[in-house]
Amino acid sequence: MEIPRYPDSRGILLEDKPLLDRFLFELQPRISELTFANLFLFRLVHDYRLTLVGDAVVALARGWDGSAYFLPPVSGDIGAAARQLLLEGLTLYGADDPFLSRYLPDGVEAVPDRDNFDYLHLREDMAQLSGRDYHKKKNRVNYFTVRHRFTVEPYEARHQEGALALLDDWRRVRVAMGPSSLEGEVEVAGEALRLSEELGLSGVVLLVEGVVKGFALGERLNRSTSVCHFEKGDLFMEGLYQLLDREFCRLLFTDCRYVNREQDLGELSLRQAKLSYHPVELVCKYRVRRL
Repeated sequence: MEIPRYPDSRGILLEDKPLLDRFLFELQPRISELTFANLFLFRLVHDYRLTLVGDAVVALARGWDGSAYFLPPVSGDIGAAARQLLLEGLTLYGADDPFLSRYLPDGVEAVPDRDNFDYLHLREDMAQLSGRDYHKKKNRVNYFTVRHRFTVEPYEARHQEGALALLDDWRRVRVAMGPSSLEGEVEVAGEALRLSEELGLSGVVLLVEGVVKGFALGERLNRSTSVCHFEKGDLFMEGLYQLLDREFCRLLFTDCRYVNREQDLGELSLRQAKLSYHPVELVCKYRVRRL
């Protein structure tokens, strides 16, 4: 299906995966949003739509307030497409430092969006949890492993029913803990579990006495970096999340030097948890507007 020219646009389809995969491989992005699986899974949450600006493929979107924005173009004359859309009055979200320096002229305002900075870690550190920095993490893993009979397996279709049941349990517990908007997140994670093969996602599942108690799903972001998109587990099992983190990094994408663990969305507890793993870099993302 053809991609219409701006200002027309259309939704993202599974059939777009080969084309977008090719563009994204050539682009070698560093921000976690720029994978086909992420764009497809969040197509309704962010109202992602594809358009052509010149010869560049661009994902348009809308914020929670209905304001129009766009992600960094993924092909063609990237700079020209970005400048044209900025002149149209749209905001660019997700520009990183290399993008700013390479493609954007003076006369724009680039505001760092700290809540959406990606956390970049050394995969081997996450896989081994060695040294003083990770002493507490290793202790929690040990706490879990001596108390439970468990296995860790690559995620496959046979795990889907159990993983979806866990996801539903996770949603109920989180809702009971206090007000939050989780429905979109749960729907997206459920679709990721159901379409993991079609989307090219890889994952691990943690089973306790044969029952799925945790799962993590991700994919390759660029040649040297994987990205973990989803991580859910039994919230009452101490040490489970630390073990799940370790096993994702130990078993998957072992040729990657880094793992991108996405953003904290401004949630203080999530920020503290991500920082406790000692990221080697926070991948800065900016919101860019024309002055």
